Amino acid sequence: MIPSKYAPQLFSLVLSGLMSLIIAGISTYRAVGLAPDFAGIWASTWLTAWIVAFPAVLVVTPVARRAVQMLVMKES
Repeated sequence: MIPSKYAPQLFSLVLSGLMSLIIAGISTYRAVGLAPDFAGIWASTWLTAWIVAFPAVLVVTPVARRAVQMLVMKES
């Protein structure tokens, strides 16, 4: 098991993996359709996207949290 102090990084890893998988699948389908090697192209595209998505999520998460805090009314 992974220590709970790493939960935010693990969450970012899983979230970026799933989101990039979905977006890469949609983008691959739009670019090549159901080509004979669709799964291989999708996997390659996904890995490239995930390499960018994971660090991006780590960097952008604090900015997004601050933006949400500014947009949400505080409960009294």
